Amino acid sequence: MSDVVSRLDVLKTYKLYVGGKFPRSESGRVYEVTDSKGEWLANAPLGTRKDARDAVLAARAAVKGWAGTTAYNRGQVLYRVAEMLQGRREQFAAEVALSEGVGPKKAAALVDAAIDRWVWYAGWTDKVAQIAGGANPVAGPFFNLSTPEPTGVVGIVAPQAGYGHSLLGLVSVIAPAIATGNTVVVAAAADAPLPALSLGEVLATSDVPGGVVNIISGRTADIAPTLASHQDVNAVDLTGAIAADGPGAAGALEAAAADTLKRVVRPELDPFAQDWTNAPGTDRLLSFLETKTVWHPMGI
Repeated sequence: MSDVVSRLDVLKTYKLYVGGKFPRSESGRVYEVTDSKGEWLANAPLGTRKDARDAVLAARAAVKGWAGTTAYNRGQVLYRVAEMLQGRREQFAAEVALSEGVGPKKAAALVDAAIDRWVWYAGWTDKVAQIAGGANPVAGPFFNLSTPEPTGVVGIVAPQAGYGHSLLGLVSVIAPAIATGNTVVVAAAADAPLPALSLGEVLATSDVPGGVVNIISGRTADIAPTLASHQDVNAVDLTGAIAADGPGAAGALEAAAADTLKRVVRPELDPFAQDWTNAPGTDRLLSFLETKTVWHPMGI
């Protein structure tokens, strides 16, 4: 009898990330995720409209607590995400390399950029009010002060194209929304969902309260219309809505969002030409803020 014992690899089963937990899709179904050459990588949960609605419920339940957290504490939590992401740098580099078909060095550089971006947005949490609010001059004996507040629940269609989209692009759309106190439901990139699903595991161990970030994988055409039309979603980021037509197309999603008066961030005209390593600026920080103005008499 041979002393050599063969064994089977324990392959990872990816899960959704909803309400701080890792449920399977209510459909009970998965779909094949392949690399840039069409080789099988893993099975990802095939999220459904019901999964998206459950995620919105979780995000709504988390709004009050997250929006009520001090900006300083939100910054600490986001910095913790960067720490935990750093600890799994090698895993994410491998996933990015396979998802985007880039070499190991470029993949590692993209992961490093994603970590740096978390830190950059962490630094903005207690500073954004200084560029989005302030004291207003008025023609009367009053103090007039404007201050930004989070919009609420933001539905995000994650980037599905462009250099660095699978992780750096994903971080670039999630971090600014939660840095300003919103909660999010993310439709992961349909063809490259593994970095997003692994990011859920990082968030679960990073002091981010359950429900602040919820990640659904599956067909964009199934998930995105639910987010765009849901009455309990306050804004949508359509960055990953790149289809020319059909239920997942940007125009159809924007029309659905208009019915419930949502704020909308439109996709780039050519998402495939987008380079997510470019400096992000503050546009996305300001996209999901409302302004509250307070009057107070002077001299009393």
